[in-house]
Amino acid sequence: MPADHPSHSGAIADSALLSACRGERPARTPVWFMRQAGRSLPEYRAAREGTTMLESCLDPALAAELTLQPVRRYGVDAAIFYSDIMVPLKLAGVDVEIEPGVGPVLAHPVRSRDDIAALPTLTDEALTPIREAIGRVTTQLPDVPLIGFAGAPFTVASYLVEGRPNRTHPRTHELMHDDPQAWEALLEWVAEVDIAFLRAQVLAGASAVQLFDSWVGELSLVDYLVHVQPASGRVLRALGELGVPRIHFGTGTGHLLVAMRDAGADVMGVGADLTLDAANELLGGRTPLQGNIDLAVLAGSPEAVDAAVAAVLTAGGAAPAHIVNLAHGVPKDTDPDVLAHIVDLVHGAPAAVKGH
Repeated sequence: MPADHPSHSGAIADSALLSACRGERPARTPVWFMRQAGRSLPEYRAAREGTTMLESCLDPALAAELTLQPVRRYGVDAAIFYSDIMVPLKLAGVDVEIEPGVGPVLAHPVRSRDDIAALPTLTDEALTPIREAIGRVTTQLPDVPLIGFAGAPFTVASYLVEGRPNRTHPRTHELMHDDPQAWEALLEWVAEVDIAFLRAQVLAGASAVQLFDSWVGELSLVDYLVHVQPASGRVLRALGELGVPRIHFGTGTGHLLVAMRDAGADVMGVGADLTLDAANELLGGRTPLQGNIDLAVLAGSPEAVDAAVAAVLTAGGAAPAHIVNLAHGVPKDTDPDVLAHIVDLVHGAPAAVKGH
């Protein structure tokens, strides 16, 4: 990384987040919120008024502002780069839009070897707005690490194949099993796009990365190991060469947790299907964990929120290190005061002793 990279500064290098990623127990447990963390804020809605999702991600000034808002409001221990898993596809020239109330919709789904061969190349020049946005963020966050973000190969590929959200992914499974060579070529393309996208974020100033696999939990362990882990591993290894911590997260992935860690993750995000102490046991007690406050409690009573945070802190104490987060991304109707209260609770709790 460049000599002037934020990771080289003492404040960032010794931050609670990066310390926890290294398996250390900082003075206070770090906490941040996943995926467009400011989406429930009134200032987020005001800033985004009149823009589409992808437009907001590709406007460097706006993307930087939306990245910074949760840090200003909540005092979290990391910023997550404001982006979407479709952004690198859009930058590469794939005809994709995010339709409100629907999600990503592609004009031309990718379902054959010819379709895969025709996929465009993500050029370095196309990543200029990403580098500019991150430069703006890191200039304003001298003491808070920025986490880069990308969708993992399976989830991105599933959108390419299906053409729009589909929770059962029938065409994805068909391609994976009926033409595994074509499937492998598609995942190789996505992996290369992910690597370029994440490298640009890191070299511009991100101090950690998260690979987010929304849909991979539907796969069996065998399918994951044969058809998915190689591509995810390729991305994680490439980022490991830059020396930044790698967080890997998927939903409903308790049965895949070890395999996802072994793909090359330094920290494993845990969804709502496992407790943190159970996840720690599965991982052999040697992997820092992130998570996993259930989203359902965010709309509950203050007592329920307090109990959920206390339970997560206790369970996280079993791991080598723990980063508090939700079990998924922030719902858009979440009361910001609830998230602020969670941060206060975590920061006010006694730091756990490593491994206890």
